[in-house]
Amino acid sequence: MTKFIFVTGGVVSSLGKGITAASVAAILEARGLKVTMTKMDPYINIDPGTMSPFQHGEVFVTEDGAETDLDLGYYERFLRHSKMTQRNNFTSGRIYSAVIEKERRGDYLGGTVQVIPHITDEIKARIRASGEGYDIAMIEIGGTVGDIESLPFMEAVRQMQVELGRNNAMLMHLTLVPYIASAGESKTKPTQHSVKELRSIGLQPDVLICRSEHAISDDNRLKIASFTNVEQRAVILCPDAKSIYQIPSILHAQHLDDLICERFGLDTPEADLSDWHQFTQALLNTQETVTVAMVGKYVELPDAYKSINEALLHAGVANNVKVNIDYVDAEKLENDDSLFEHIKSADAVLVPGGFGERGTLGKMKAIRYARENNVPYLGICLGMQLAVIEFARNVLGLDANSTEFDKKTKAPLIGLITEWFDEKGELQLRSDTSDLGGTMRLGAQKAELVEDSKLRQIYGSPVITERHRHRYEMNGRYIEQLENAGMKISGYSAKQHLVESVEIANHPWYVAVQFHPEFTSQPRGGHPLFNSFVAAAKQTKK
Repeated sequence: MTKFIFVTGGVVSSLGKGITAASVAAILEARGLKVTMTKMDPYINIDPGTMSPFQHGEVFVTEDGAETDLDLGYYERFLRHSKMTQRNNFTSGRIYSAVIEKERRGDYLGGTVQVIPHITDEIKARIRASGEGYDIAMIEIGGTVGDIESLPFMEAVRQMQVELGRNNAMLMHLTLVPYIASAGESKTKPTQHSVKELRSIGLQPDVLICRSEHAISDDNRLKIASFTNVEQRAVILCPDAKSIYQIPSILHAQHLDDLICERFGLDTPEADLSDWHQFTQALLNTQETVTVAMVGKYVELPDAYKSINEALLHAGVANNVKVNIDYVDAEKLENDDSLFEHIKSADAVLVPGGFGERGTLGKMKAIRYARENNVPYLGICLGMQLAVIEFARNVLGLDANSTEFDKKTKAPLIGLITEWFDEKGELQLRSDTSDLGGTMRLGAQKAELVEDSKLRQIYGSPVITERHRHRYEMNGRYIEQLENAGMKISGYSAKQHLVESVEIANHPWYVAVQFHPEFTSQPRGGHPLFNSFVAAAKQTKK
């Protein structure tokens, strides 16, 4: 029977519930257990696919095409053996939508539809489904205890704890223990109040994970245990670390995994965290630095590019360098030439994905500079589309554009894909009037790499599988013109021969891809495309 660990947060948001939960899961996996993770988000959107990156950060895409919360990216990066799916992230909006659909069909036989039991039953059913086939399922509840939006989730968790019993469910609560500099001490009262709030809705934490800028004294640890009715050994201290990848070791050193296995009656070997130690040692002891100029329009919020940031960090470790990311606002770059010094001083240029015309001219200025000055360039999704448009404009002399930006363009190098076959072989149809949410080419897709291409050399394989999230494709009518001028099409989709990647053969390192390689990068080993890109940046600096 699957054991469930429910993870809540208190006092303030952005404490790092996702990273903490993923760290606990990584330790348990290191003990030989099969672990999965699920994120429940209390907002009304069906999924984060249509939400602004400025509000929500990046949208992480799973193999089966779910647009999910960025915490699922942490889950996959911390876990070796579990991949996230459609069922590992759901929102209040999705829950209410499912219940209303059932009511419209008459499934409730004319009964009054209520939060209890109908909404909570739907939540519980999804939690159970997400944990099927695993030893342990970690369930993270988004938001902060006390938020009105998360009350149905909290009630569902309360019910499940009763139904599953003490040996099959436990509650882990993440709180803040603030340090008051003027008083020179840490304060436990916010944690006490947060637990009081939990207990008022029928939930008693089994484990408290206390976040703090400073170390917490044993006296304060005892005080927290006494006032919250939690065992002292279950009050786990988690001060700020130099890297999030140190968190598994910090929690393991306090025997959190022993406590969990004891509670659940699981007989497992000791956790083997040698790979984590090896990675963090390499991460914290790099001597060289390379700078990558990332030119985007969401640069004010680095979380908008979270998976790319992590992929560059992983690739830095693989190359024994620290990657310094210099964020450049693409929109400001269009008119502010002083910002161009960031491009000129960088060892490599990266243009990530995005939507809409705003900032595209600034991105193409950076792409052109990288192309003409032999600076390593990596384009991802929109970064590939703009690379094609820039080349067509400045090398072929075409008045090229994307129909996303100009529906009447004379040279539509990029256009809306209206029909395609997905990985199941099913025909997908789209139009300009389709809903924005969930209508793109999403999830893992196979690509066939052209022989003698740089991309095939990088991957070391003729066929790869990478995740997609886009609704516009390169127009195949222009392939011959582009290739005659020196831009090589290096990859095609396996199903419909859609362009997946381009490169320039007479450039030291110029690769642009339609897919999102950042979603599959791992701390242990990195991703081949990012590893090669950072290696090229390292060579450029030398």
